[in-house]
Amino acid sequence: MQPIGFFLRGLGTFIDMLAGVALFLLYTVVATYLFGMSILDASAGRIVTIVMLVLVMVVVPTAVETATRGRSLGKLAVGGRIVRSDGGASGFRQAFIRALVGVFELWFTLGAVAAIVGAFTPRSQRLGDLLAGTYSERTRTPPLPPPAPDVPEPLEAWAQVADVVRLPDRLSRRIAQFAQSAPGMEPSARARAAASLAAEAAPFVSPVPAVDPETFLRGAAAVRRDRELRALRLEDERVAALTSGDAQYR
Repeated sequence: MQPIGFFLRGLGTFIDMLAGVALFLLYTVVATYLFGMSILDASAGRIVTIVMLVLVMVVVPTAVETATRGRSLGKLAVGGRIVRSDGGASGFRQAFIRALVGVFELWFTLGAVAAIVGAFTPRSQRLGDLLAGTYSERTRTPPLPPPAPDVPEPLEAWAQVADVVRLPDRLSRRIAQFAQSAPGMEPSARARAAASLAAEAAPFVSPVPAVDPETFLRGAAAVRRDRELRALRLEDERVAALTSGDAQYR
């Protein structure tokens, strides 16, 4: 779970505050109409105004965050959600503390206190988050990259005996990047890049298969990746075996 960034967090809070101002302005228009019709006197209007401020600043934010599990209008707009520090869903208590503290750090200071505190906390938490034990989690994560291509079918037998250990790491990374991006390249540029990389890789691969340059590169990248992955898994297994042996000895 990734916390949302400082600027997106501020934008989401700004949208929430704009929604609250819009709600209060709507009330002002309605109250002005009622005062003009002499339905409410001035003292009653002041009382209703105070009640409306409490609703906008505390009651509505608490109710919205409780009902939506931390997804207010601003959080939805920037792809965030308020969660507990342990990653669990926030509830009424957390929403109420955040709204209550927000009266001071958001409304009374126009967000200045929240911005200062958020700039110096690792998860861009404002004062209300620190007291409530919450932070804003990112809900829009980038899509995973497409899976790396496997060994081409014509090279399956070659992959069992191929020696690609001598491939330099930098060249190996360039080959892997080409294998990933080749489908989106312009055909002539794709062919030129494949021929150039194949010429660079041929001295480090044995035996060199009798296939076109791109198939050769895809095969070399897949063999290198699979063998490195196998080596990492064997190393993890050895470490796990040593750790379990030490634990039994103790």
